[in-house]
Amino acid sequence: MYPNLYYAFKDLFGIELQPLRFVNSFGFFVAIAFLVAAALLSKELQRKSKMGLLQPTEETVMVGQPATISELVINFVLGFLLGYKILALFFLKGDAVQDPQAFIFSKNGNWLLGILLGLVFLGLKWWEKQKEKLEKPEQRKLRIWPQDRVGEVTILALIFGLLGAKLFDIFENWGDFLQHPAAYIFSPAGLTFYGGLICATIAIVIFARKHKISLRHLADAIAPPLMIAYAIGRIGCQVAGDGDWGIVNTTPKPFNWLPNWMWAFNYPHNVNEAGEVIPGCIGKYCTVLPQSVYPTPLYEMVACFILFLILWSLRRKLKVPGTLFALYLILNGIERFLIEKIRVNNRLDLFGFHPTQAEVISTLLVFVGIGLWVYLRSRYQGRLQKA
Repeated sequence: MYPNLYYAFKDLFGIELQPLRFVNSFGFFVAIAFLVAAALLSKELQRKSKMGLLQPTEETVMVGQPATISELVINFVLGFLLGYKILALFFLKGDAVQDPQAFIFSKNGNWLLGILLGLVFLGLKWWEKQKEKLEKPEQRKLRIWPQDRVGEVTILALIFGLLGAKLFDIFENWGDFLQHPAAYIFSPAGLTFYGGLICATIAIVIFARKHKISLRHLADAIAPPLMIAYAIGRIGCQVAGDGDWGIVNTTPKPFNWLPNWMWAFNYPHNVNEAGEVIPGCIGKYCTVLPQSVYPTPLYEMVACFILFLILWSLRRKLKVPGTLFALYLILNGIERFLIEKIRVNNRLDLFGFHPTQAEVISTLLVFVGIGLWVYLRSRYQGRLQKA
């Protein structure tokens, strides 16, 4: 396993680059997932705009003003935080290099780098505004298409997705959280996908309504990107060994051509540091699971990539707005429900049953998707008959 890119480059290329310790493998793939999803979403929104299915909105903006005090302060604070924590990482020495995440969540930092980078950010904002400054600031109307807002949608999805993923993980492990709250809050591990999906969806719905973007067309456009983003994110889970693995697998391998690690894997050097200590290993990430388990992140990666191809191929064929997103809910729910049968997870006590949180949510998503599909199709058929 590769907890961060340092271990990946060391193992694959024999190169030891200390700064790569600061790039978490899971976070790296999450970033790629967001970039790919944003690119596909922009492409789909452009296509729908050309078809006349989406319309722009007009906004009045003031141009030619100098930088305000609040803008300068915000930029200085942002630069200071980046310098104080992130830039300071590259000047760590000794044991601190082995655990950069502990440094990030500590009170330690580099004041000089923070102040210098803060001043750089402040100066850049002032210079940018000075270039655009007019003798007499004026109001202008801009036409903004939905695809022009993909950056804002992506940031909303990132912020509320990570927040929701962390909150749902805390709810799922409430007993452990009460015993070790700081470990859960500040740990980069332990993110629940459905928590991120629900919270990000709420934020994006509010954003779309505010900017008069058709929810049905936006939902259809975002369905395939969501599926491929989930597949890419699961690559990060597999590479880092973040605990999203399956139950112990002692069943004999069904096919001789199948590599062992695709059937039963023990996740050596996993980022969760779960299992037994590896003999002779020194430092962090020196554990391995005592028994091999199903590599469920790998299975989800393959399954969701196939489901992405299905959704992508149907995006032009499904004519009823919103039905592609309904299909996404159904497929995603079925895939997650099935994988939960061989996946390690805490179980709830619900009316005498003991499902996992993901099983409950995935079941609800399937029913919501079916209900939405039937409702949209019947309403569409009703409109055709009236016409």
